[in-house]
Amino acid sequence: MTVEASLAEGLESMGLALDPPAQAKLVAYLRLIEKWNKVHNLTAIREPAQMVVLHLLDSLAVLPHVSGARSLLDVGSGAGLPGIPLAIARPTLAVTLLDANHKKATFLRQAKAELALANADVVCERVEQWRPAAGFDIVVSRAFSDIAAFVEQAGHLVAPGGALLAMKGANPRDELAKLPSTHRVENVVELRVPTLDAQRHLVLLKAA
Repeated sequence: MTVEASLAEGLESMGLALDPPAQAKLVAYLRLIEKWNKVHNLTAIREPAQMVVLHLLDSLAVLPHVSGARSLLDVGSGAGLPGIPLAIARPTLAVTLLDANHKKATFLRQAKAELALANADVVCERVEQWRPAAGFDIVVSRAFSDIAAFVEQAGHLVAPGGALLAMKGANPRDELAKLPSTHRVENVVELRVPTLDAQRHLVLLKAA
C-alpha cells in the first residue's frame, strides 16, 4: 500500500476528515523527514509505512483534544511531532515548535518554509528558560519521559485556563502519583491509533 493510501485509510478509521491538500502536505512532510534522516538522525523510524502510523496518525490522534484551542506549543518538538501534523490539520491553530537542539530547529524551519506553514513558528530555546510574551492554550509533548518534569519545566508556558497534554504509551499511573501539587489530572484518555499494536494515552493536566 502506498503512503498516501495508508494515510487516507488511517484517517478514515480515526474519523478525521482532512482535505486532499492537507493529506498531500502530510505526505510531503514525511518525505522531508526521510530526506533529512539520511544526514541527520531526526527519528529512529525510517520505514515509510511505520512513519505514517507512528508519526502522522499518532500525532493526529491528539486532534480532537485541541479543538477549542487557538494556540499550541509543542515542547521538545524534535522532528516536529506532534506539532507539524497538527498545524497541517488545523490551519487556524497557531503552533509554536520549541526545541533546544539547533540541528532539529534548522529542520523545523526548513519544514515550515517548504510546507508553507504560515501558522507555525520555530523557537530554539530550553523550555525551562524560555519566557514568551504570552502563554499558550495547549502545551503538548510526546518527548518528555517524566510527567512531573514536564509540569515543572513547561508549566509556566500555559495561559490561564489552558492545559498541559502529555502523550504517553501505557497509562502512566506511577508518574501521576508523583505529580506536583501545583497541578491536577483533568483526564487520562486512551488514544486509538489504527494498526498500532501498542497502548497510547493522553494525560490532560491543569493548574490546581
